[in-house]
Amino acid sequence: MRPKVLRPSLNTRRAQLGVAVILLVLLGTTVLQGWFGLGNFAHSLTFPGRLTGAGLITVAFTSLLAAGAVLDHWVGHSFQYSGLVALIGVFAAFLINALLLLRTLKNGDLMIFPALFGALTAGATWALFAVWRTSVTVPAPKRVAAAVVVSSVLAVANFGYQNLYLPYRRQVRPLLALSVGKAVFSEDRKAFAVPVDITFQNHADVGFYVLGTEVHAMGERVPLSPKDRLREQWRSDAEKFALTNGEMNPLSRREIHQPGELVEAKPWMAPGHWIEPSDAFTTRIVVELPVDTRYDQVAFYASASLARKDQIVLESPLNFVATSWGRGNVPKWVKDQQKSGFDSLVYQTRVHENNAIDENIRKPHFVAVYWTFGTHGAVVQSSILRKGDNGSRPVSGEEQRQLVSRYGLIDVIAGPVERTLWDIKTQR
Repeated sequence: MRPKVLRPSLNTRRAQLGVAVILLVLLGTTVLQGWFGLGNFAHSLTFPGRLTGAGLITVAFTSLLAAGAVLDHWVGHSFQYSGLVALIGVFAAFLINALLLLRTLKNGDLMIFPALFGALTAGATWALFAVWRTSVTVPAPKRVAAAVVVSSVLAVANFGYQNLYLPYRRQVRPLLALSVGKAVFSEDRKAFAVPVDITFQNHADVGFYVLGTEVHAMGERVPLSPKDRLREQWRSDAEKFALTNGEMNPLSRREIHQPGELVEAKPWMAPGHWIEPSDAFTTRIVVELPVDTRYDQVAFYASASLARKDQIVLESPLNFVATSWGRGNVPKWVKDQQKSGFDSLVYQTRVHENNAIDENIRKPHFVAVYWTFGTHGAVVQSSILRKGDNGSRPVSGEEQRQLVSRYGLIDVIAGPVERTLWDIKTQR
């Protein structure tokens, strides 16, 4: 190892180039960390995010102070501990640039930022060695070392909390409930109406954007067999139950369950609204049928597609942009659903990340909400798309888990709540 010089100077071109590189690293770190830090501190949706912003601002100030210390260490020679200040500033620049490099590789989809943070990390590594090999005066080395270790541990712990713990913490889920009221006959007793109350309660400590909602009623014919059904018929019922993901009753000694048919479907809250912590929302729908309906039962279902307000910023309004049968451009998989008798309405709007770092290292993203309905039921589903991606393929299971983790996407469902119609038919 080359011996340390007593006091560095700029007498050689190599020394001048070295100082220029160190200053470039420190000033580049100051600009980037200040930019990200101010954005996070002012606009992050979570306390850890704002804490990260404060930490980045501190690193930016330290890097700027270290740049001045580098000039004094090589040129001015007026402050005894300028080398130590420069060393601490370069180490802080190395640590934070390395952590942000890992974050951009994990979360980012713009190539410029991994390249930029990679260059700054490499430059800070070289600068750390270049400053260390000069005559740096370190008062109370043990205390300085302890302070550096503690600050490094805190920085790494905050990084791990933001990137490892928060995405996989316990999910919170609002409560959605259905309640079927007493049927009411029309004046001529040729029709009846069944009121259904929908209650949406948010007991969590975070708010939710409501991306889409639906409630639908399914008419079911359930004739009775005059005698006990055979074991082979039970097996057939069980197989249908498995193939339909539990949408049919699996086994019955006398009942012959047939696929339900859509009677009515509608949204129960406009897309783009939100519900705050401890809030509740109640609405009522009314389903009308003729008294001589062919159905034996009516089953009610409700669902909502949500996004956590502490993990996403939703631009308003959530615009209606397309239909599966002609208006606008829809993904091929949505059009393919028409072969199974399902049509879709598509809503879309821009979404923003919950912190300035991810907002800048990722391409613009949009949320797409698909309100799907057909003879066999209705459903609402949502997905996050990158700019230029029209959702040309269904989201895989792994991709969906990543979306749920990053943007706090949650689906809540209620039902089936079944109501027999035998009492009504006997009163006609």
